[in-house]
Amino acid sequence: MYTALRLQRRLKRELERDEAEITVVTPDPYMTYQPFLPEAAAGAISPRHVVVPLRRVLDRCRIVIGEATAVDHAKRTATVATLATAEEGTGGQLLPYDELVLAPGSVSRTLPVPGLAEHGIGFKSLEEAIGLRNHVIEQMDIASSTRDPAIRDAALTFVFVGGGFAGVEALGELEDMARYAARYYHNVQPEDMKWILVEASDRVLPEVGEEMGRYTVTELRRRNIDVRLRTRLDSCADRVAVLSDGARFPTRTVVWTAGVKPHPLLAATDLPRNDRGRLKCTPELTVEGTAHAWAAGDAAAVPDVTAAEAGRECAPNAQHALRQAKVLADNIVHTLRGEPLTTYEHAYVGSVASLGLHKGVAHVYGRKLKGYPAWFMHRAYHLSRVPTFNRKARVLAEWALAGLFKREIVSLGSLEHPRAEFELAAGGKPPQDPSHNPKGSS
Repeated sequence: MYTALRLQRRLKRELERDEAEITVVTPDPYMTYQPFLPEAAAGAISPRHVVVPLRRVLDRCRIVIGEATAVDHAKRTATVATLATAEEGTGGQLLPYDELVLAPGSVSRTLPVPGLAEHGIGFKSLEEAIGLRNHVIEQMDIASSTRDPAIRDAALTFVFVGGGFAGVEALGELEDMARYAARYYHNVQPEDMKWILVEASDRVLPEVGEEMGRYTVTELRRRNIDVRLRTRLDSCADRVAVLSDGARFPTRTVVWTAGVKPHPLLAATDLPRNDRGRLKCTPELTVEGTAHAWAAGDAAAVPDVTAAEAGRECAPNAQHALRQAKVLADNIVHTLRGEPLTTYEHAYVGSVASLGLHKGVAHVYGRKLKGYPAWFMHRAYHLSRVPTFNRKARVLAEWALAGLFKREIVSLGSLEHPRAEFELAAGGKPPQDPSHNPKGSS
């Protein structure tokens, strides 16, 4: 989105004269600002304010809602599957191009853990975040209404796998929300809930430094969150989380945030990739050894020219991706006009993470912050980065209102199956329990 947005500004005259066309192929008609997913899951931000509608922002671009399934760069064509091609029964339509920009991002990296596909919940999309929120509140409803101690215990046990940003922030925000929601249940107390964080390495949030990582573990444990380092999830079959240290937890909630991997589309191209499956790129963001092909973000292995050691690549995170997008767009314009290309150069400034309302950690420009100052910096930074003034104003307004009124603790699980009641009334079969959905009620 950022590349296309900058291109439509730089190529305004060419677009008006029909001398250029920008086509954006995307499976969703919006861009998700992923750093706000934990707050959306906790109800601090409305879900519609976490996304940016592409047709409104990219008003001079052609938006194709579909998924690229293959790219033949030798022939300059991409195969795109859309809703129309699905209705027509065709495999997809060929989309010709002159310049190719590949920025499909990443997908969840899963392991062959028994039961994960059946019971695991991801945390990469807005649908998964909202589905997880509904799921957590539904589990509290189950625990409040059941007379079976085993069902109650499993409903109030929440296991998060992965101690990176996604896992720690999602756990922190949802635990905060559930603790608040418990005051409205006559027989559910915050102490009744078990929150477990499983991390295979020896620390969490490595991006904020070792000291802040230790503080994060201490802060989470102070909130009675069971943090287990150097531990793996061996199985979650039959709704029992079995850990490598021998612990067993009956649970109806296993959230998987243990890393990401390059998008499968990259393997369906004829472009060069490194041993991790990312596209080999130059510091100018061109695909190595390939003309008219560009890449940025999680899909691109871009050399870090600011690093002291040779061979180091830019980290696959939003801090680099957003800046790479602008340089990439400028370089496409330079290419079209026969101008020299710009080298992408950005020194990593640090990281911020939220651990719930008024709690956070930060390591920015060598300075370490924790607690309220870090939480405030987290919000200020992401408010400055969320695209469009419209979204900035709406998010800021919601934060202001949240300081004046109480949290929303309503589960809207019925939104995931809007036709369920009508199907049942019409004699159809009721939908499957959403907790069985491998994508987490999305």
